[in-house]
Amino acid sequence: MSDTQPSPTTVSNPVIPGFHPDPSICRVGEDYYLACSSFEYFPGVPVFHSRDLVHWTQIGNALDRPEQLRLPPDSPSSGGIYAPTLRHHDGRFWLIVTNVSADGNLLVTATDPAGPWSDPVLLPGVRGIDPDLAWDADGTCWCTVAGVSQIRLDPRTGETFGPARRLWSGMPGAKAPEAPHLYRIGDWWYLLIAEGGTERCHGVSVARARTPEGPFEPCPANPVLTHRGTDRPVQNTGHADLVQAPDGSWWMVLLGVRPGGGTPGWHVLGRETFLTPVTWVDDWPVVGEVTLDLPAPPWPLVPGPTEPVRDDFDLGGLRPQWISLRDRPAEHCTTTERSGWLTLHARGDSLDEPDVVFVGRRQQHPTCEARTLIDAAQGRGGLAVRLDEEHHYEIEASGTQVRLLSRIGPLRTVVASRAVPAGPVVLAVRVSGTPLRDARTGPDVVTLGVEEPDGTFTGLGTLDGRYLSTEVAGGFTGRVIGMYAAAGTVHFDWFDYEPLNP
Repeated sequence: MSDTQPSPTTVSNPVIPGFHPDPSICRVGEDYYLACSSFEYFPGVPVFHSRDLVHWTQIGNALDRPEQLRLPPDSPSSGGIYAPTLRHHDGRFWLIVTNVSADGNLLVTATDPAGPWSDPVLLPGVRGIDPDLAWDADGTCWCTVAGVSQIRLDPRTGETFGPARRLWSGMPGAKAPEAPHLYRIGDWWYLLIAEGGTERCHGVSVARARTPEGPFEPCPANPVLTHRGTDRPVQNTGHADLVQAPDGSWWMVLLGVRPGGGTPGWHVLGRETFLTPVTWVDDWPVVGEVTLDLPAPPWPLVPGPTEPVRDDFDLGGLRPQWISLRDRPAEHCTTTERSGWLTLHARGDSLDEPDVVFVGRRQQHPTCEARTLIDAAQGRGGLAVRLDEEHHYEIEASGTQVRLLSRIGPLRTVVASRAVPAGPVVLAVRVSGTPLRDARTGPDVVTLGVEEPDGTFTGLGTLDGRYLSTEVAGGFTGRVIGMYAAAGTVHFDWFDYEPLNP
Protein backbone atom coordinates (compact mmCIF):
# COMPACT_ATOMS: atom_id res chain seq x y z
CA MET A 1 0.00 0.00 0.00
CA SER A 2 1.49 3.34 -1.05
CA ASP A 3 1.96 6.18 1.44
CA THR A 4 1.99 8.71 -1.37
CA GLN A 5 -0.59 11.42 -0.84
CA PRO A 6 -2.70 12.39 -3.86
CA SER A 7 -1.90 15.75 -5.35
CA PRO A 8 -4.43 18.44 -4.44
CA THR A 9 -6.83 19.51 -7.17
CA THR A 10 -6.96 23.10 -5.87
CA VAL A 11 -4.62 25.38 -3.97
CA SER A 12 -5.33 28.46 -1.88
CA ASN A 13 -5.28 31.91 -3.43
CA PRO A 14 -3.83 34.46 -2.61
CA VAL A 15 -0.50 32.69 -2.89
CA ILE A 16 1.15 35.46 -0.80
CA PRO A 17 -1.56 36.67 1.59
CA GLY A 18 -1.58 39.95 3.45
CA PHE A 19 -0.17 43.34 2.49
CA HIS A 20 1.97 42.25 -0.50
CA PRO A 21 0.90 44.44 -3.44
CA ASP A 22 2.28 45.16 -6.91
CA PRO A 23 3.95 41.76 -7.48
CA SER A 24 6.73 41.43 -10.05
CA ILE A 25 8.07 38.00 -10.97
CA CYS A 26 10.88 36.34 -12.89
CA ARG A 27 12.05 32.76 -13.36
CA VAL A 28 15.61 31.43 -13.42
CA GLY A 29 15.71 27.74 -14.32
CA GLU A 30 13.18 26.06 -12.04
CA ASP A 31 13.21 28.83 -9.46
CA TYR A 32 10.77 31.72 -9.29
CA TYR A 33 11.47 35.03 -7.56
CA LEU A 34 8.96 37.74 -6.71
CA ALA A 35 9.14 41.26 -5.22
CA CYS A 36 6.43 43.55 -3.82
CA SER A 37 5.89 47.17 -2.79
CA SER A 38 6.61 48.14 0.83
CA PHE A 39 5.64 51.87 1.11
CA GLU A 40 6.67 53.50 4.43
CA TYR A 41 8.11 50.33 5.96
CA PHE A 42 11.76 49.42 6.47
CA PRO A 43 13.38 47.23 5.23
CA GLY A 44 11.88 47.69 1.79
CA VAL A 45 10.83 45.45 -1.12
CA PRO A 46 10.31 41.94 0.27
CA VAL A 47 11.78 39.25 -2.00
CA PHE A 48 10.25 35.75 -2.21
CA HIS A 49 11.30 32.40 -3.69
CA SER A 50 9.21 29.49 -4.97
CA ARG A 51 9.71 26.26 -6.88
CA ASP A 52 6.06 25.78 -7.82
CA LEU A 53 4.40 29.26 -8.04
CA VAL A 54 2.15 28.30 -5.11
CA HIS A 55 4.37 28.08 -2.04
CA TRP A 56 6.44 31.20 -1.43
CA THR A 57 9.13 31.86 1.19
CA GLN A 58 10.48 35.30 1.94
CA ILE A 59 14.26 35.16 1.51
CA GLY A 60 15.12 38.78 2.16
CA ASN A 61 14.45 42.42 1.41
CA ALA A 62 16.11 44.20 -1.51
CA LEU A 63 16.44 47.52 0.36
CA ASP A 64 17.68 46.59 3.82
CA ARG A 65 20.31 49.25 4.51
CA PRO A 66 19.83 52.95 5.25
CA GLU A 67 22.02 53.92 2.29
CA GLN A 68 19.64 52.03 -0.01
CA LEU A 69 16.38 53.26 1.44
CA ARG A 70 15.90 56.83 2.60
CA LEU A 71 12.51 57.44 4.22
CA PRO A 72 12.58 60.84 5.94
CA PRO A 73 10.77 61.10 9.28
CA ASP A 74 8.02 63.19 7.67
CA SER A 75 7.36 60.62 4.91
CA PRO A 76 3.62 60.06 4.90
CA SER A 77 2.07 56.65 5.33
CA SER A 78 1.49 55.11 1.90
CA GLY A 79 4.52 57.09 0.68
CA GLY A 80 7.94 55.51 0.27
CA ILE A 81 8.49 52.53 -2.02
CA TYR A 82 6.15 51.96 -4.96
CA ALA A 83 5.90 49.07 -7.43
CA PRO A 84 9.20 47.31 -8.15
CA THR A 85 10.03 45.39 -11.31
CA LEU A 86 12.26 42.33 -10.81
CA ARG A 87 14.13 40.86 -13.76
CA HIS A 88 17.03 38.48 -14.44
CA HIS A 89 19.37 39.42 -17.28
CA ASP A 90 22.98 38.69 -18.16
CA GLY A 91 23.56 36.63 -15.03
CA ARG A 92 22.26 39.24 -12.57
CA PHE A 93 19.02 40.18 -10.88
CA TRP A 94 17.87 43.74 -11.56
CA LEU A 95 15.30 45.54 -9.45
CA ILE A 96 14.01 48.98 -10.40
CA VAL A 97 11.65 50.84 -8.10
CA THR A 98 10.36 54.30 -7.11
CA ASN A 99 10.93 55.97 -3.76
CA VAL A 100 8.28 58.70 -3.87
CA SER A 101 9.45 60.15 -0.52
CA ALA A 102 13.08 60.68 -1.61
CA ASP A 103 15.47 59.86 -4.47
CA GLY A 104 12.82 59.05 -7.10
CA ASN A 105 13.56 56.06 -9.30
CA LEU A 106 16.49 53.84 -8.40
CA LEU A 107 17.96 50.51 -9.43
CA VAL A 108 19.76 47.81 -7.44
CA THR A 109 21.32 44.53 -8.56
CA ALA A 110 22.37 41.22 -7.01
CA THR A 111 23.79 37.87 -8.04
CA ASP A 112 21.80 36.23 -5.23
CA PRO A 113 18.22 37.49 -4.82
CA ALA A 114 18.46 36.79 -1.08
CA GLY A 115 21.06 39.57 -0.99
CA PRO A 116 23.12 41.47 -0.52
CA TRP A 117 21.79 43.91 -3.10
CA SER A 118 23.95 46.73 -4.39
CA ASP A 119 23.89 50.35 -3.37
CA PRO A 120 21.31 52.09 -5.54
CA VAL A 121 21.96 53.66 -8.91
CA LEU A 122 19.80 56.78 -9.02
CA LEU A 123 17.81 57.45 -12.19
CA PRO A 124 17.08 61.19 -12.42
CA GLY A 125 16.31 60.87 -16.13
CA VAL A 126 13.50 58.37 -15.49
CA ARG A 127 10.37 60.31 -14.56
CA GLY A 128 7.24 58.49 -13.46
CA ILE A 129 6.30 55.70 -11.08
CA ASP A 130 6.09 51.94 -11.67
CA PRO A 131 9.29 51.63 -13.75
CA ASP A 132 9.87 48.50 -15.84
CA LEU A 133 12.99 47.05 -17.47
CA ALA A 134 13.20 45.10 -20.74
CA TRP A 135 16.16 44.26 -22.99
CA ASP A 136 15.96 43.73 -26.74
CA ALA A 137 18.11 41.34 -28.79
CA ASP A 138 21.00 43.80 -29.22
CA GLY A 139 21.17 44.50 -25.47
CA THR A 140 19.37 47.83 -25.48
CA CYS A 141 17.56 48.38 -22.20
CA TRP A 142 14.15 50.03 -22.29
CA CYS A 143 12.57 51.59 -19.21
CA THR A 144 8.80 52.08 -19.32
CA VAL A 145 6.87 54.01 -16.67
CA ALA A 146 3.26 54.77 -15.76
CA GLY A 147 1.61 57.09 -18.15
CA VAL A 148 2.72 55.19 -20.33
CA SER A 149 6.09 56.43 -21.65
CA GLN A 150 9.44 54.86 -22.44
CA ILE A 151 13.09 55.88 -22.43
CA ARG A 152 16.33 54.10 -23.31
CA LEU A 153 18.47 53.46 -20.24
CA ASP A 154 21.95 52.27 -19.30
CA PRO A 155 21.02 50.34 -16.14
CA ARG A 156 24.63 50.13 -14.94
CA THR A 157 25.17 53.89 -14.82
CA GLY A 158 21.64 55.30 -14.74
CA GLU A 159 22.24 57.36 -17.89
CA THR A 160 19.24 57.89 -20.16
CA PHE A 161 19.29 58.60 -23.89
CA GLY A 162 16.92 60.93 -25.69
CA PRO A 163 13.55 62.18 -24.52
CA ALA A 164 10.89 59.89 -23.12
CA ARG A 165 8.30 58.95 -25.73
CA ARG A 166 4.64 58.11 -25.24
CA LEU A 167 3.68 54.53 -26.11
CA TRP A 168 0.09 53.58 -25.34
CA SER A 169 -2.21 54.57 -22.50
CA GLY A 170 -4.79 51.83 -22.45
CA MET A 171 -8.54 51.92 -22.97
CA PRO A 172 -10.02 55.28 -23.98
CA GLY A 173 -11.23 57.14 -20.93
CA ALA A 174 -9.73 54.71 -18.41
CA LYS A 175 -7.89 56.50 -15.63
CA ALA A 176 -4.44 55.78 -14.18
CA PRO A 177 -2.63 53.80 -16.89
CA GLU A 178 0.21 52.36 -14.82
CA ALA A 179 2.23 49.25 -13.89
CA PRO A 180 3.64 48.76 -17.42
CA HIS A 181 5.56 45.57 -18.18
CA LEU A 182 7.14 44.99 -21.60
CA TYR A 183 7.92 41.47 -22.91
CA ARG A 184 9.22 39.81 -26.05
CA ILE A 185 7.05 36.71 -26.57
CA GLY A 186 7.38 34.94 -29.89
CA ASP A 187 7.28 37.44 -32.76
CA TRP A 188 5.60 40.17 -30.72
CA TRP A 189 6.43 42.69 -28.05
CA TYR A 190 3.62 42.88 -25.50
CA LEU A 191 2.87 45.87 -23.26
CA LEU A 192 0.84 44.87 -20.22
CA ILE A 193 -0.61 47.69 -18.08
CA ALA A 194 -3.01 48.28 -15.21
CA GLU A 195 -5.74 50.88 -15.52
CA GLY A 196 -8.89 52.13 -13.86
CA GLY A 197 -7.19 52.93 -10.53
CA THR A 198 -6.24 50.39 -7.89
CA GLU A 199 -9.74 50.35 -6.38
CA ARG A 200 -12.82 48.42 -7.53
CA CYS A 201 -12.42 49.47 -11.18
CA HIS A 202 -8.91 48.09 -11.45
CA GLY A 203 -8.13 46.01 -14.53
CA VAL A 204 -5.42 44.74 -16.86
CA SER A 205 -5.12 45.59 -20.54
CA VAL A 206 -2.54 44.63 -23.15
CA ALA A 207 -1.25 45.84 -26.50
CA ARG A 208 1.34 44.44 -28.92
CA ALA A 209 3.84 45.65 -31.48
CA ARG A 210 6.60 44.28 -33.68
CA THR A 211 9.26 46.37 -31.91
CA PRO A 212 9.66 47.55 -28.31
CA GLU A 213 9.14 51.12 -29.53
CA GLY A 214 5.75 50.37 -31.07
CA PRO A 215 3.38 51.33 -32.55
CA PHE A 216 1.20 49.26 -30.23
CA GLU A 217 -2.19 47.86 -31.18
CA PRO A 218 -4.61 47.14 -28.32
CA CYS A 219 -6.12 43.72 -27.72
CA PRO A 220 -9.74 43.62 -28.99
CA ALA A 221 -10.76 41.89 -25.74
CA ASN A 222 -9.38 44.58 -23.39
CA PRO A 223 -9.50 44.64 -20.45
CA VAL A 224 -8.16 41.10 -20.41
CA LEU A 225 -8.80 40.97 -16.66
CA THR A 226 -11.14 42.91 -14.38
CA HIS A 227 -13.62 42.03 -11.63
CA ARG A 228 -15.35 45.40 -11.59
CA GLY A 229 -19.12 45.21 -11.40
CA THR A 230 -19.07 41.60 -10.14
CA ASP A 231 -19.78 39.92 -6.81
CA ARG A 232 -16.65 37.78 -6.92
CA PRO A 233 -14.84 37.42 -3.60
CA VAL A 234 -11.62 38.82 -5.10
CA GLN A 235 -11.82 42.47 -6.16
CA ASN A 236 -9.48 45.29 -7.33
CA THR A 237 -7.68 42.85 -9.64
CA GLY A 238 -4.77 44.42 -11.51
CA HIS A 239 -1.09 45.39 -11.49
CA ALA A 240 -0.06 42.12 -13.12
CA ASP A 241 3.13 40.47 -14.33
CA LEU A 242 3.60 37.42 -16.57
CA VAL A 243 5.91 34.42 -16.23
CA GLN A 244 6.42 31.23 -18.25
CA ALA A 245 6.86 27.93 -16.43
CA PRO A 246 9.44 25.32 -17.53
CA ASP A 247 6.64 23.24 -19.11
CA GLY A 248 5.79 26.13 -21.43
CA SER A 249 2.60 27.20 -19.65
CA TRP A 250 2.02 30.86 -18.79
CA TRP A 251 0.92 32.38 -15.51
CA MET A 252 0.03 35.77 -14.15
CA VAL A 253 0.66 37.20 -10.70
CA LEU A 254 -1.44 40.20 -9.75
CA LEU A 255 -2.80 42.12 -6.81
CA GLY A 256 -6.31 41.78 -5.49
CA VAL A 257 -8.25 42.29 -2.28
CA ARG A 258 -10.73 40.27 -0.24
CA PRO A 259 -13.40 42.72 0.94
CA GLY A 260 -15.70 41.66 3.75
CA GLY A 261 -18.74 42.83 5.64
CA GLY A 262 -21.63 44.79 4.17
CA THR A 263 -21.63 47.84 1.91
CA PRO A 264 -19.26 49.04 0.52
CA GLY A 265 -17.09 46.08 1.63
CA TRP A 266 -13.92 46.68 3.60
CA HIS A 267 -10.55 45.09 2.92
CA VAL A 268 -8.25 45.06 5.91
CA LEU A 269 -5.30 42.88 4.86
CA GLY A 270 -4.22 45.22 2.10
CA ARG A 271 -3.70 44.28 -1.53
CA GLU A 272 -2.48 40.69 -1.79
CA THR A 273 -0.64 38.61 -4.40
CA PHE A 274 -2.82 36.24 -6.42
CA LEU A 275 -1.99 33.72 -9.16
CA THR A 276 -3.97 32.73 -12.25
CA PRO A 277 -3.25 30.78 -15.46
CA VAL A 278 -2.90 32.38 -18.88
CA THR A 279 -3.49 30.83 -22.29
CA TRP A 280 -2.87 32.29 -25.75
CA VAL A 281 -5.43 32.67 -28.52
CA ASP A 282 -4.50 34.36 -31.81
CA ASP A 283 -1.31 35.64 -30.13
CA TRP A 284 -3.27 37.38 -27.37
CA PRO A 285 -3.22 36.42 -23.67
CA VAL A 286 -6.45 35.02 -22.22
CA VAL A 287 -6.46 35.31 -18.45
CA GLY A 288 -8.09 32.68 -16.25
CA GLU A 289 -10.53 33.57 -13.50
CA VAL A 290 -8.96 34.77 -10.25
CA THR A 291 -10.46 32.56 -7.56
CA LEU A 292 -9.81 31.77 -3.91
CA ASP A 293 -9.51 28.08 -4.81
CA LEU A 294 -7.10 27.96 -7.73
CA PRO A 295 -6.88 24.80 -9.87
CA ALA A 296 -3.54 23.26 -8.92
CA PRO A 297 -0.73 23.65 -11.46
CA PRO A 298 0.05 20.48 -13.43
CA TRP A 299 3.34 19.72 -11.67
CA PRO A 300 4.37 18.46 -8.23
CA LEU A 301 3.99 21.07 -5.52
CA VAL A 302 7.16 21.91 -3.59
CA PRO A 303 6.43 23.52 -0.22
CA GLY A 304 9.31 25.63 1.02
CA PRO A 305 10.34 26.40 4.59
CA THR A 306 7.44 27.72 6.63
CA GLU A 307 7.63 30.88 8.66
CA PRO A 308 7.74 29.95 12.36
CA VAL A 309 4.58 30.62 14.35
CA ARG A 310 6.72 31.85 17.25
CA ASP A 311 9.81 34.05 17.26
CA ASP A 312 11.97 33.85 20.40
CA PHE A 313 14.37 36.57 19.16
CA ASP A 314 17.34 34.27 19.60
CA LEU A 315 19.00 34.61 16.18
CA GLY A 316 21.08 37.70 16.88
CA GLY A 317 18.99 39.66 14.37
CA LEU A 318 15.47 39.91 13.04
CA ARG A 319 13.97 37.63 10.41
CA PRO A 320 13.17 39.31 7.06
CA GLN A 321 9.41 39.31 7.75
CA TRP A 322 9.78 41.97 10.48
CA ILE A 323 9.20 45.55 9.36
CA SER A 324 9.53 48.93 11.06
CA LEU A 325 8.41 52.47 10.32
CA ARG A 326 10.75 54.41 8.03
CA ASP A 327 13.98 53.20 9.64
CA ARG A 328 15.34 50.80 12.23
CA PRO A 329 18.39 52.25 14.00
CA ALA A 330 20.33 49.72 16.06
CA GLU A 331 20.28 52.06 19.03
CA HIS A 332 16.47 51.79 19.12
CA CYS A 333 15.99 48.13 18.20
CA THR A 334 18.23 45.21 19.17
CA THR A 335 18.10 41.49 19.97
CA THR A 336 21.53 41.47 21.63
CA GLU A 337 21.15 43.90 24.54
CA ARG A 338 19.16 41.34 26.53
CA SER A 339 19.85 37.86 25.22
CA GLY A 340 16.76 36.16 23.79
CA TRP A 341 14.67 39.32 23.97
CA LEU A 342 13.78 42.07 21.52
CA THR A 343 14.64 45.39 23.16
CA LEU A 344 13.05 48.62 21.94
CA HIS A 345 14.18 52.08 23.08
CA ALA A 346 11.40 54.63 22.61
CA ARG A 347 11.58 57.66 20.33
CA GLY A 348 8.08 58.88 19.37
CA ASP A 349 5.70 58.74 22.34
CA SER A 350 2.78 56.94 20.67
CA LEU A 351 1.70 55.24 17.46
CA ASP A 352 0.30 58.62 16.42
CA GLU A 353 3.90 59.69 15.76
CA PRO A 354 5.69 58.82 12.52
CA ASP A 355 8.95 58.04 14.33
CA VAL A 356 7.53 55.63 16.92
CA VAL A 357 9.76 52.59 17.46
CA PHE A 358 7.73 49.70 16.04
CA VAL A 359 8.51 46.16 14.87
CA GLY A 360 5.66 44.29 13.23
CA ARG A 361 4.58 41.70 10.71
CA ARG A 362 1.79 41.79 8.18
CA GLN A 363 -1.60 40.37 9.16
CA GLN A 364 -2.08 37.61 6.60
CA HIS A 365 -5.28 35.86 7.66
CA PRO A 366 -8.84 37.17 8.10
CA THR A 367 -8.97 35.54 11.54
CA CYS A 368 -5.84 35.28 13.65
CA GLU A 369 -4.26 35.69 17.06
CA ALA A 370 -1.01 37.42 18.03
CA ARG A 371 0.61 37.36 21.48
CA THR A 372 3.77 38.68 23.07
CA LEU A 373 5.41 38.56 26.50
CA ILE A 374 6.37 42.14 27.42
CA ASP A 375 8.51 43.54 30.22
CA ALA A 376 7.60 47.23 30.55
CA ALA A 377 9.08 47.82 34.00
CA GLN A 378 11.40 50.50 32.55
CA GLY A 379 9.06 52.03 30.03
CA ARG A 380 5.75 51.95 28.22
CA GLY A 381 4.83 49.95 25.14
CA GLY A 382 2.70 47.17 23.86
CA LEU A 383 1.08 45.24 21.05
CA ALA A 384 -0.66 47.09 18.22
CA VAL A 385 -2.74 46.56 15.10
CA ARG A 386 -1.69 49.37 12.77
CA LEU A 387 -2.88 50.75 9.45
CA ASP A 388 -1.36 54.24 9.71
CA GLU A 389 -0.74 57.01 12.26
CA GLU A 390 -4.44 57.86 12.42
CA HIS A 391 -5.86 54.34 12.43
CA HIS A 392 -4.59 51.82 15.00
CA TYR A 393 -5.62 49.84 18.07
CA GLU A 394 -3.20 48.81 20.82
CA ILE A 395 -2.97 47.13 24.20
CA GLU A 396 -0.29 49.00 26.15
CA ALA A 397 1.59 48.08 29.34
CA SER A 398 3.41 50.32 31.81
CA GLY A 399 4.44 49.08 35.23
CA THR A 400 1.41 47.33 36.73
CA GLN A 401 -1.22 48.79 34.41
CA VAL A 402 -2.42 47.93 30.92
CA ARG A 403 -4.63 50.15 28.74
CA LEU A 404 -6.64 49.54 25.61
CA LEU A 405 -6.20 52.48 23.20
CA SER A 406 -8.01 53.36 19.99
CA ARG A 407 -7.09 55.96 17.36
CA ILE A 408 -9.65 56.53 14.61
CA GLY A 409 -9.07 59.65 12.53
CA PRO A 410 -8.88 62.66 14.89
CA LEU A 411 -10.20 60.70 17.90
CA ARG A 412 -7.81 59.06 20.37
CA THR A 413 -9.54 57.15 23.16
CA VAL A 414 -8.54 55.17 26.23
CA VAL A 415 -11.15 52.44 25.90
CA ALA A 416 -10.35 50.50 29.08
CA SER A 417 -7.63 49.87 31.64
CA ARG A 418 -6.84 47.40 34.40
CA ALA A 419 -4.15 46.53 36.90
CA VAL A 420 -1.84 43.54 36.38
CA PRO A 421 0.68 41.91 38.71
CA ALA A 422 4.21 43.29 38.66
CA GLY A 423 6.51 41.64 36.15
CA PRO A 424 6.21 40.58 32.50
CA VAL A 425 2.71 40.16 31.09
CA VAL A 426 1.34 38.46 28.00
CA LEU A 427 -0.57 40.84 25.71
CA ALA A 428 -2.81 39.43 23.01
CA VAL A 429 -4.85 40.46 19.96
CA ARG A 430 -7.58 38.33 18.42
CA VAL A 431 -9.16 39.15 15.07
CA SER A 432 -12.49 37.44 14.44
CA GLY A 433 -14.95 37.52 11.58
CA THR A 434 -18.46 38.85 12.08
CA PRO A 435 -21.71 37.40 10.71
CA LEU A 436 -23.28 39.61 8.08
CA ARG A 437 -26.33 41.13 9.75
CA ASP A 438 -27.08 44.10 7.51
CA ALA A 439 -25.42 46.39 4.97
CA ARG A 440 -23.54 48.23 7.72
CA THR A 441 -21.86 45.17 9.24
CA GLY A 442 -18.10 45.50 9.38
CA PRO A 443 -15.70 42.82 8.13
CA ASP A 444 -14.33 41.74 11.52
CA VAL A 445 -13.76 42.69 15.14
CA VAL A 446 -10.48 43.14 16.99
CA THR A 447 -10.32 42.06 20.64
CA LEU A 448 -7.31 43.15 22.69
CA GLY A 449 -6.45 42.00 26.18
CA VAL A 450 -4.12 40.08 28.47
CA GLU A 451 -3.39 36.44 29.12
CA GLU A 452 -3.87 35.44 32.73
CA PRO A 453 -1.31 33.29 34.61
CA ASP A 454 -3.53 30.22 34.04
CA GLY A 455 -3.44 30.81 30.25
CA THR A 456 -6.96 32.16 29.84
CA PHE A 457 -7.50 35.27 27.76
CA THR A 458 -9.22 38.33 29.22
CA GLY A 459 -10.28 40.91 26.66
CA LEU A 460 -10.34 44.56 27.68
CA GLY A 461 -12.51 45.46 24.73
CA THR A 462 -13.69 44.48 21.26
CA LEU A 463 -13.43 47.10 18.51
CA ASP A 464 -14.94 47.33 15.03
CA GLY A 465 -12.40 46.27 12.43
CA ARG A 466 -13.75 48.40 9.60
CA TYR A 467 -11.95 51.46 10.99
CA LEU A 468 -8.62 49.75 10.28
CA SER A 469 -9.45 49.27 6.60
CA THR A 470 -8.35 50.99 3.42
CA GLU A 471 -11.94 52.00 2.66
CA VAL A 472 -11.92 54.09 5.87
CA ALA A 473 -8.30 55.18 6.18
CA GLY A 474 -7.37 55.50 2.51
CA GLY A 475 -3.90 54.73 1.20
CA PHE A 476 -2.28 51.63 -0.24
CA THR A 477 -1.23 49.47 2.70
CA GLY A 478 -2.77 46.82 4.97
CA ARG A 479 -2.75 45.89 8.62
CA VAL A 480 0.50 45.23 10.42
CA ILE A 481 0.53 43.65 13.89
CA GLY A 482 3.53 44.31 16.08
CA MET A 483 5.34 45.56 19.15
CA TYR A 484 6.24 49.13 20.02
CA ALA A 485 7.90 51.30 22.66
CA ALA A 486 6.39 54.68 23.54
CA ALA A 487 8.53 55.59 26.56
CA GLY A 488 11.77 54.36 28.08
CA THR A 489 12.96 50.83 27.37
CA VAL A 490 10.65 47.91 26.67
CA HIS A 491 11.65 44.24 26.29
CA PHE A 492 9.76 41.46 24.46
CA ASP A 493 10.66 37.83 25.17
CA TRP A 494 8.72 36.27 22.31
CA PHE A 495 5.99 36.93 19.75
CA ASP A 496 3.68 34.41 18.15
CA TYR A 497 1.12 34.71 15.38
CA GLU A 498 -1.20 32.06 14.04
CA PRO A 499 -4.37 31.90 11.97
CA LEU A 500 -7.61 30.90 13.67
CA ASN A 501 -10.41 28.85 12.19
CA PRO A 502 -13.12 31.19 10.87
